[in-house]
Amino acid sequence: MNKSLFIILLVITTGLMGSSFAVGKIGLNYISPLLLVGLRFTLAGIIMSAIVIYLKRTHPKKLTEWLRIVVVGAFQTTGVMGLIFLSLRTITAGESSILTFTNPLLVIIFSAIFMGAKYRWGQWLGVIVGFLGVFITLGASLNIEQSGTLLGLLSGVSWAIATVLFKKWGSMFDTWVLTAYQMLFGGFFLLIGSVLVEKVEIEITSVSIFIILWLAIMASIVQFAIWFYLLQKEDPGKVSAYLFLAPLFGVVFGWKLLGEQFHFSTLLGGGLILCGIYFVNRPQKIDLNKSSK
Repeated sequence: MNKSLFIILLVITTGLMGSSFAVGKIGLNYISPLLLVGLRFTLAGIIMSAIVIYLKRTHPKKLTEWLRIVVVGAFQTTGVMGLIFLSLRTITAGESSILTFTNPLLVIIFSAIFMGAKYRWGQWLGVIVGFLGVFITLGASLNIEQSGTLLGLLSGVSWAIATVLFKKWGSMFDTWVLTAYQMLFGGFFLLIGSVLVEKVEIEITSVSIFIILWLAIMASIVQFAIWFYLLQKEDPGKVSAYLFLAPLFGVVFGWKLLGEQFHFSTLLGGGLILCGIYFVNRPQKIDLNKSSK
C-alpha cells in the first residue's frame, strides 16, 4: 500500500476511535449513558448485519457458534462500551480513553496466564511502563467519588478479555459476520441494561440525532471497515503498533470539543501508557544473519 494512503487511513480510523469519547460525553447531555451506547451499537449492528446478509458472507450454522458470538459481544460491546460511557459521567473524555486503551497491556497478561502465550522481554517492559503510566494518570484525578476511574480501567479489562476470545475463536468465523453480530447482540444487552439499571432519559434534537448517527456510522462502521482493511493489506503487527494514536486523539478531542484541561500527571501518565503500548505492539526484528544459517 502507498505509504501516504496508509498514514491517512491510520489517522482517520484512530481519530474516529478517539472522537467517540468526546462526542459520547456531549451525548450524555441528551441521553442516559447505557441508552446512548445501546442505540449506537444496535443501529450499527443492524446496518452491518444487513450488509453481511446482502453480501452472502458465511454465517454460523451451529448454536454453540452463535453463543460464542454472544459472549464476545457481551465483553467487547456491552462491557467495554457500557463501562466507557458510564465512566464519562465523572471523568474526562481524555482520561477515559487513556484508561480504556490499557487493553493491549492487559492482553499480554491475560494471554500469558490463560493461554500460555510467550512474549518478548520488550513486551513485558511495555506492560511495566504502561501500568506505571496508569498509576500516574490516576493520580491526576483519583477521588473516591469519581467511580469513573475504576470504570475506565474495567473497560480496558473487558476489552482485553474480548481480545483473548477473538484470538481463540476468531478463526472460526468470517470477521465481518463476527463484528456485525457481536455489535448487534452487545447493543441489545445495553438497551436491556438501560431499562433495568438506569433512569432512562432522552431528548430528541438535531444534535442528539447527529451524535447517535456519528457514533453508529462514522465511529463504528466506518472505523471498523478502515481498520480491518488495513489489517488485511498490511502486517497486523505493524498496524496494531499505531493503536496508541487512539487515546492521543481522545485527549485532543476532549480538549477541542469539551475544553478539558490537561493535568501534567495526566499527560505524563498518558505518555507512558502510549510508550508501553508501542513496546507491546512493536513488531519483532528478524536477524537475517541467523535466519540464513
